[in-house]
Amino acid sequence: MQNIYDIQAFGKLIGKSTKTLQKWDREGKLVAHRSPQSNRRYYTHDQYLEYRGLKAPEQGLTIAYSRVSGIVQKPDLVNQTKALEAYCHQYSLEVDEWMSDIGSGLNYKRKQFNRLMEMVELGQVRRIILAHRDRLVRFGYEYFEAFCQRHHTELIVINGENLSPEQELVRDLIAIVTVFSARLHGLRSYKKAIKDAALQKDQD
Repeated sequence: MQNIYDIQAFGKLIGKSTKTLQKWDREGKLVAHRSPQSNRRYYTHDQYLEYRGLKAPEQGLTIAYSRVSGIVQKPDLVNQTKALEAYCHQYSLEVDEWMSDIGSGLNYKRKQFNRLMEMVELGQVRRIILAHRDRLVRFGYEYFEAFCQRHHTELIVINGENLSPEQELVRDLIAIVTVFSARLHGLRSYKKAIKDAALQKDQD
């Protein structure tokens, strides 16, 4: 647990008077914490480090992102939001923006998903909070996790299995099988066309 200082002790630590610290608190220049019981100002060691320039203040937005595959799953979207709200309340995380999409986890053209990734790339996002990793993407989560890390964005996953509908996984797997079956059929047709063309050339 880090050290905490009352306003007088903190003033001596940084060489400022109590009146100056009170003024800075009111102006938002150096905001003090307040004790729950007495409502008195106090400061933490992290604030001292930040004041001395030894620790960079936390920058960027905290985004809570949720997703379901279809409109019929809107109740699941509500459950995700409630779970995220409870988590953020428990860990005192203030969410700057709530984002949600209705679309498959295989679809990387989701409106809010793309907007979120653009914000990460621009260095605007400090952390992203998810109910489950497949709420971001169905497959390839590790790639997006590494992408976020490169841009100094933390991914926080609650990992609520009940917030990851099983029917979505079944639907996505069926979609994958359907796509590959179509491609396989197309490849066979292409091979047959090449073979027929070769035979025709030999006959000529």
